[in-house]
Amino acid sequence: MRWYVPFAANCHGLPPPVPERNATTSPTENEPAPDTAAARRHPALFRAVRRRQNPRLRRSDITVTDERAVRRAVRAASLGNAMEWFDFGIYAYLAGTIGRVFFPSGSETAQLLSSFATFAVAFLVRPLGGMVFGPMGDRVGRKKVLALTMILMAVGTAAIGMLPTYAAVGFWSPLLLICFRLLQGFSTGGEYGGASTFIAEYAPDRRRGYFGSFLELGTLAGYTGAAGLVTALTAWLGTDTVDAWGWRIPFLLAGPLGVVGIHLRLKLDDTPAYRKLEEGAVPAPEASDTAATAARGGLARIFREHWRTLVLCVALVGAYNITDYMLLSYMPTYLSDELHYSETHGLLVLVATMVVLMLVISQVGRLSDRYGRKPLLMTGMLSFFLLAVPAFLLVRQGGLPAVSAGMLMLGLSLVCLLGTMSAALPAMFPTPVRYGALSVGYNLSASLFGGTTPLVITALIGATGSDMMPAYYAMAAALVGVVAVACMKETARQPLEGSPPSVQTEEEAAALVRSQTTAPRF
Repeated sequence: MRWYVPFAANCHGLPPPVPERNATTSPTENEPAPDTAAARRHPALFRAVRRRQNPRLRRSDITVTDERAVRRAVRAASLGNAMEWFDFGIYAYLAGTIGRVFFPSGSETAQLLSSFATFAVAFLVRPLGGMVFGPMGDRVGRKKVLALTMILMAVGTAAIGMLPTYAAVGFWSPLLLICFRLLQGFSTGGEYGGASTFIAEYAPDRRRGYFGSFLELGTLAGYTGAAGLVTALTAWLGTDTVDAWGWRIPFLLAGPLGVVGIHLRLKLDDTPAYRKLEEGAVPAPEASDTAATAARGGLARIFREHWRTLVLCVALVGAYNITDYMLLSYMPTYLSDELHYSETHGLLVLVATMVVLMLVISQVGRLSDRYGRKPLLMTGMLSFFLLAVPAFLLVRQGGLPAVSAGMLMLGLSLVCLLGTMSAALPAMFPTPVRYGALSVGYNLSASLFGGTTPLVITALIGATGSDMMPAYYAMAAALVGVVAVACMKETARQPLEGSPPSVQTEEEAAALVRSQTTAPRF
């Protein structure tokens, strides 16, 4: 049995190939039986029809990546992601200060809940941002939308740093805080889906996991930068001075960081996969089309044709986000408020953990290219399920060695997800709807499960009185993740659906063409 691989057909979203068979070969399980008598009478005609439906791979179908362009794309996308999580990390690590500055005096728990509720409110509009920016990225290009989301994020974060306090203007202070948190959340709705799509479509097929891992390296760098800055400010200025004015400094830094990120992104070309799609498969928009109409059409197609994959994406991202936010956003507050460590102590332990993760995350990406996405994701989910309780028991014991060991157990479980997810998620959707579908699925899940994690865990601890609730919550999320990983397809070392193959060298492209050429029969 010989197969023709329809790479040219796939870049236009056509169905998968049908194997070429001779007239005596029995049909496959999923293939309708042909008229074998007619096939015997007209073998040349049947071969011509099959070849037209499933054209052979040509050299012009293959994208040969430019290593320097790939690295520029990875750098620009990762910096934007780092800035996004720097902004969100600042808010999480200053949650106690935010509660005291922006909300009326009362119990510390009430202020903390108010602060985390404001943290969570940004996630309410993330699906809306994904529904707007995602289809827009599929319509007008990845680069333009990613630059726009960075502008909005920088404006929203810097504006928070200039807000008046509750003591100065009363009710208007938390109201303005919520407004700018909504702007942050809206812009973030188009960030992760676009950045992961951008890297995935630039990277060669065999190294997509490695290059994709740098996106989450940006996540860790953003969190580490935020935690390190808050720790340094608290140690240098003291808690009272930070509450008075020092809390503004990290937010105001978002302005110049945003300018650098926008400059890097605007210098790039759009992804090779999107350019090929635009040249060959995307019809030019009519003059009467509006952005809103285009977005609605894109959303309708996503929900109508890809709803099963969306459900799987939501489950996978939900499990990943709960464990992510539990460790990287909530743990410093847990250590200080529930276990009564100093704020500086808790942040320093988290910074040390994240530095370790940054050192190994690219190697996890390499492993996912070699062994597949599913084994690495399953390892991370099972590790959280099995190690969450022992890790929190170690943290509760106190003392630097026990706390560090518990945090490291959680961190190494998380890095299996961080180093793999940014390559696995974009490959779930075809190129014409990849940005939009991933943005919708990712942000629906982040809104429902990710941003609410600190709020839910704080409320559960308050309701039950058990400081082991974070471990139980992570275990429940990991169990959902195990099921989701078991249901997903393996996509490592394969072309993205709806895109031609992407390789590193001309020699690799030539070898790929030769491998699809059948020897003549005599």
